[in-house]
Amino acid sequence: MGIKKGDWVGLMLGNVPDFAILGLALSKVGATVVPLDPTTGQRDLGLIMDTAPLRALITRPRGGVETQQPAPPSASGRLENLESRRRLQGTLLTCSIYTKPPGATPEPAALVLYTNDSNGNPKGVLRTDENLEAAAVQTARALEVTADDRILTTVPLFHSYGFDCGLALALRFGATLYLEDEVAPKRIVKLLREQEINVLPGTPGLYAGLAKLPTAKALKVKKPRYLSAGSPLSEATAEAFKNRWGIRIVPLYHTTETSTIAVDKKEPRPGSAGKVIEGVEARIGNGKVPVGEDGAIWIRGKAIAQRAIPMPRARIGTAVGGLDDKGWLRTGDVGHFDKTGRIYLSGREDQLVKVDGKRVALGEVQECLESFSKVQQALVRVITDPLGGPMVVASVVVFGKCGAEEIIDHCAKNLAPYKVPRRIEFCETLPSVA
Repeated sequence: MGIKKGDWVGLMLGNVPDFAILGLALSKVGATVVPLDPTTGQRDLGLIMDTAPLRALITRPRGGVETQQPAPPSASGRLENLESRRRLQGTLLTCSIYTKPPGATPEPAALVLYTNDSNGNPKGVLRTDENLEAAAVQTARALEVTADDRILTTVPLFHSYGFDCGLALALRFGATLYLEDEVAPKRIVKLLREQEINVLPGTPGLYAGLAKLPTAKALKVKKPRYLSAGSPLSEATAEAFKNRWGIRIVPLYHTTETSTIAVDKKEPRPGSAGKVIEGVEARIGNGKVPVGEDGAIWIRGKAIAQRAIPMPRARIGTAVGGLDDKGWLRTGDVGHFDKTGRIYLSGREDQLVKVDGKRVALGEVQECLESFSKVQQALVRVITDPLGGPMVVASVVVFGKCGAEEIIDHCAKNLAPYKVPRRIEFCETLPSVA
């Protein structure tokens, strides 16, 4: 395909063996791996292509760029002018090759993971080999991962949590990795039982679904580490899962820029994200905030990515997602420490919220709703179901008659699936927000 050292190559794939095989192949030739969500919307894909100097994008023949009509908006026009599209020999994958932008020199990185910035736009976090090594070693030490462990990854590998706590741990320490592309609770429980899975990176939504399944007997695996990250784990979900399956869920705090920050493996406390792991420094605000008082969370360590595209900028001070002159990263999360050193998350400094580990900008969803001709005003918020976890809900004032299905269909055409409101509430005037 003509891929050379330093080229950026996108992998728009789910949790399939091809992801791991291609990731290793690209690493072998010195290319930069850029995992991308196969459900990325046209708007976001256009923004990514304008900032990421991709030389190639590998995806399924019936998914991704090739079948999107019209072509995603791209200021550079790169998506409209493919150099070639080739079927990879002996596979069902397609490789789209792009013309290199004139004078563009890709920044050196081993991996670029995409998340959202404070405005809800795509942001690429550049990780070096040193970042990846530090992240894997620190996480493995905290979770006591060895070659004898069996890891099941249902969290997407294109998401930093699934990559760090699934693929990276298995590759670095020789653990056995099982990949599951569809989150079907019955199938997952079958895998957990039959394959004796003892490491499971999951989300509150996954555990809520597993807790609802009927069972005749608890799971029996050696040294289980069933992790929960991405959004707060409610006490109700934790208790329901433990009562149903006999395993205590381990809270974990993780971000795309930092990898694993904290874990509470021995004595999880309700609402706690755990204790900061070895190799990571954390502070609240300027480091002088009293115990129990909320403030901005800052992190420092070898696993932290030093670069992003576009680079976060602020008129004064350090932007959310940026680093200060001493190497401290401003995560954008807000929280506090208790007397035992456990960290508790209470919100965000910006409008971003997390839904099953993915960042959602409420302003972006509201803008999408109000772009629909039948919606006069909209207000978007996130509610937490005791067993279902966080979900996006919209209150709307409409012109004339309009059904919820019409509004949801409009959002589904313009937003990634996880950003689409799960519920539409109609009202004459919008409720006030405290």
